[in-house]
Amino acid sequence: MRALGGIFDTDILSSKLDNLKSLTEKEDFWSNPNSAKNIMQEISELEEQLKLVDGITEGLNDISEFYEIAVEENDNDSILEYSNELVKISKKIESEVFKLQFNGETDIRDCYVEIHAGAGGTESQDWASMLRRMYLRWADKNNLKVKIIHESIGEEAGIKSSTLLIEGKYSFGYLKKESGVHRLVRISPFDSNSRRHTSFSSVWVTPHIDDDINIEIQEKDLRVDTFRASGAGGQHVNTTDSAIRITHIPTNTVVQCQNERSQHKNRDTAMNMLRSKLYELEVQKIEGEKKATDESKTEIGWGNQIRSYVLHPYRMVKDLRSSYEDSDPDSVLDGEIDKLLFSNIKI
Repeated sequence: MRALGGIFDTDILSSKLDNLKSLTEKEDFWSNPNSAKNIMQEISELEEQLKLVDGITEGLNDISEFYEIAVEENDNDSILEYSNELVKISKKIESEVFKLQFNGETDIRDCYVEIHAGAGGTESQDWASMLRRMYLRWADKNNLKVKIIHESIGEEAGIKSSTLLIEGKYSFGYLKKESGVHRLVRISPFDSNSRRHTSFSSVWVTPHIDDDINIEIQEKDLRVDTFRASGAGGQHVNTTDSAIRITHIPTNTVVQCQNERSQHKNRDTAMNMLRSKLYELEVQKIEGEKKATDESKTEIGWGNQIRSYVLHPYRMVKDLRSSYEDSDPDSVLDGEIDKLLFSNIKI
């Protein structure tokens, strides 16, 4: 059966699943543990996809049948109810179609989201805090777990920087195009003259890299600093030098972690972040993007924007790569960013 208008061909999916399962029956299947692990993971994903397709197809058939009956009987309440259910299923299909675009090696992984305030002190630090809240709200709406790995609080308001670990399937695939400079235009709540201000913050997204991907890091290339943690975490984190900052000297890549009371655990987390960043740097180098990324990191300002959020004199969020516009910035800043994410995944 061809489900959902050919978007998901269950015959092809079932055939691929059968072929993979036949490989597991061979005597030497586990002779290559990494290959076997990948095949078992692919089998699990195909089984999950087939189950999802069957569920969506069954739901569509049931609702379509009930909808036709409601129309025949002029039952407006039921028509509205089934119409809303169809909208929900449509969004689910849209989400699954979106996932079909994820073909990168690390798209399925968890990810780190690193937010840095640009120049401008309190204004940009407040904007960085607004961006952090936007991603936290998005993660919550999508039932994803979030850990705050590191945070530097602003002097008056907002944050200077924050690093989030977002855990959930395809977290990196969803958010990888969020890397870049985000611009806010608004009437400043910190300006007694109520003047319009422009603020910038940068967002950098990297995949969470496990030990199954080998990233060689030599101790001689590292500078490790310990310092007293600040911000959230209670009194204990502020009374010991448990926070860790690691600098990879050859690439000048810096990571830091303060979310654990244990210096050892913070170092482990920081090393994982470093592996993730170095992996992404290598990927960008291979793809010929490293130069552009390095240039965009040198200045958080006008020339390197990916998205503009305007709250005054009009209200609009515009993605400067896909040209997608959303006239409801309040919803976007409350975590409703799926359409913005969808607009960029095909670029």
